[in-house]
Amino acid sequence: MTFNPLKEKGIALDKQLRTWHDIAKRKFNKYEVDCYSRTRQILMNGIEVEAWNFKHAFSRFCDDADTKEFLAMTKKFEDAQQTTVNWMSPADQSVLETTLGYEQVAVDLTAWLAQNEPDEYVKETFNFGLLEDFDHLYRYSQWAYMIHGINPNEIVQAQTDIVLSRPTQNHHNCNILRLRKPYDKETAAPQTKVNIMTLVAAEQQTHNYYAEHGMQYGNETLRCTFAEIKDVEEEHVNMYESLADPTESLYEKLLLHEFTEVCNYHTCYKDEVDEMMKPVWEEFLAMEIGHLQEAARLFKKYEGRDPEEVIGDKIVVPNHFESQKEYVQNILENEIDKRIGTDRDYMTIDELPDDWASYAVQEAVNEGGSPNETTISLIALQKDRDIALANEKLVKMQPKLLARGLQPEAQAPNTVSVEKYEEMSEYQFEF
Repeated sequence: MTFNPLKEKGIALDKQLRTWHDIAKRKFNKYEVDCYSRTRQILMNGIEVEAWNFKHAFSRFCDDADTKEFLAMTKKFEDAQQTTVNWMSPADQSVLETTLGYEQVAVDLTAWLAQNEPDEYVKETFNFGLLEDFDHLYRYSQWAYMIHGINPNEIVQAQTDIVLSRPTQNHHNCNILRLRKPYDKETAAPQTKVNIMTLVAAEQQTHNYYAEHGMQYGNETLRCTFAEIKDVEEEHVNMYESLADPTESLYEKLLLHEFTEVCNYHTCYKDEVDEMMKPVWEEFLAMEIGHLQEAARLFKKYEGRDPEEVIGDKIVVPNHFESQKEYVQNILENEIDKRIGTDRDYMTIDELPDDWASYAVQEAVNEGGSPNETTISLIALQKDRDIALANEKLVKMQPKLLARGLQPEAQAPNTVSVEKYEEMSEYQFEF
C-alpha cells in the first residue's frame, strides 16, 4: 500500500505536549542494544537537531504571523522529541563508545544512501565522503581500546569492518573545493532531496557531538584526534549541504525538512527491533505527519503550488541499517586514491596539479603532525600492531591500500609508513 503522508492521519499540534517523565524516561542497555537500534537513535537525534535549527533560522527572517506561530509551536515539539531521542543513550555509555556508534552511522548510512541515490553526481559525492568516515571509525577504534579496553566489535557487532581507509591526514581540504554542483529543484527526485537532507543532518550532529564532547578526555593526542576529525565533519557538512538547490524558498525548505523527518521516522518504525524504541518512532511519526501537513498548508498558501510537486505522493526510504561490508570494500579498493578536484569534480592523486589548493591546507594543519597518525603509532607501541577487524584478505591488504591512498605530497611528518604497516601485519592483535 502506498503511504502518502499528506493524506495519513497524524497527531494534531494541539495534542503534542508530553510530560517531563515521558520526555526523559527512556534509555537503552548498552550491553544488550542492537547496534542498528543505536544507529537509528543517533541518526534521529541529528534529524531533530537539524529541524530545530532550521526553524529557528527561518523564524529570524520571517515576519508573517501565521508562519511564525507554526514555527514557534513546532520548535517546542522538535526540542522535546530531540531530548527523548538523545537521552536514550545511557549514562554509563562512554564518549568513545558513542563515537563508534556515530561513525557506524556515517559508514553504513552513507553506503545505503549511495546505493539508493538516483543522481550519479550525488552518489559519487556520497561515496567520496564514505571512505573518509570509514577511516575515522578505524582511528577511533584504536582509542576505544587504549582508553577503555573496548573491543570495537562490542559496539559495531561485527556489522561494519574496521580497517584503514583514505588517511584522515589527507581529508583536510580547501573548503572552497568541497563545494559541489547543486541539484536542480525542478528535476531532482524527492529521494535525492531527502537523501541529502538526511546526510547533512547526520554529519552536522556528528560534528556537534565531537565539538561538545572531545574535550572530556585528558589525553592530549585523543583531544587532538577529536579536533582533527571534527574539522573533517565540518567539511562534510559544507560538501553535502552544497548539493541542495540554493534557490529553493524557505517554505519549500520547510516542507522538505518535515518530509525528511516523516520519511526517517517511518523507516525507523518499520525496521526497529527494540521494544522500547519502536513505540517512540511510531508516536513521533504521527507527530511529524501533523507538522508536515501544516507545512504543506503554508506552502500552498504562500507559494500557490501543490506540495506534491516537491515531495511527490508517497514516502521515500532515506535510511535502512544493515551490514554494508561488501559495498564499502568495493569503494575502498577502487576509490581510495580519489581526491576533491579543481572544478567541483574528482581526481586521482596522480592527476592533482602542483598548485592544488588543499596541499597548502594540509601542510599548515599537519605541520606538527597528524594526531590520527600518532594514534596508530601509539597502539603499535603497546600492542605491536593496529586493530583491524575484517576478513583476513582485507586486513592483509592494508599496506597495499595505504600505498595507493597516501599522497606523496604534503605528508604529515609523523606519517606511519607502508613499511610500518607491513611490519605490523606480521603480528596478531590480542584483546
